[in-house]
Amino acid sequence: MMNPGAILLVGCGKMGSALMAGWIERGTPADIIFVVDPAGPDLPEGVNGGADISDIPDGFSPAVVVLAVKPQVMDAVAAPYRAMVAPGTVFLSIAAGRNIASFEALLGGDAAIVRAMPNTPAAVGRGVTVLCANAHVDPPQRDMCESLLSAVGAVAWIEDEGQMDAVTGVSGSGPAYVFHLVEAMAAAGVAAGLPEDLAMTLARETVAGSGELLARSPEDAATLRRNVTSPGGTTEAALGILMGESGLTDLMTRAILRATERSKELAG
Repeated sequence: MMNPGAILLVGCGKMGSALMAGWIERGTPADIIFVVDPAGPDLPEGVNGGADISDIPDGFSPAVVVLAVKPQVMDAVAAPYRAMVAPGTVFLSIAAGRNIASFEALLGGDAAIVRAMPNTPAAVGRGVTVLCANAHVDPPQRDMCESLLSAVGAVAWIEDEGQMDAVTGVSGSGPAYVFHLVEAMAAAGVAAGLPEDLAMTLARETVAGSGELLARSPEDAATLRRNVTSPGGTTEAALGILMGESGLTDLMTRAILRATERSKELAG
């Protein structure tokens, strides 16, 4: 991981702490990180912190300010950091639903801002994050933000911020769809005659193992699906339901389009 310069992490909840753990694990010196969080979380050895902006040491000049607080409190929390806007500082937000324009209104039109949409598997280093930058972010700052987010998983960029609503619908909300798939498979197993605990174990381990196989395999999902589908067999019979009219693709499309629509509604 590249040395990003000083990092100011505002908010150290689940996502903020996952990011910090990833940075340190990948070699970022703990002493270049300062955390602001009124809850006073336990911090790794060498990381300093305080309750609010007034606790930041004099002379601490961050290369990146990571805003990792809930969207509904972002206005109150982020506004004081307008004083830190400088040509050498980029603001990286991981708050869902908060667009770049809202941060330009809070921080000023000259602020370099990157909007990120991570997802919860970042907690185990298997997340995926999509980034979008405003015109004030220079190439080294883009590289720095990409490096910071790649500490917890894959990273992709978009140039059209309007696509972020669809990103939210697919990957931001996506872990919930997978977890519900496990619930649905387990319930179906019970309906087929399995004990509840065994059905849940089979569903959970099958989904987790299949995800790991997909991650490690050079083959795409369609090929892996075909590999397990014998002509005339049980899998083909089940896929006849899942891939039929009004099957899983249709259901998932309607779900993701609704999530995308809701993301637009929340963004105003």
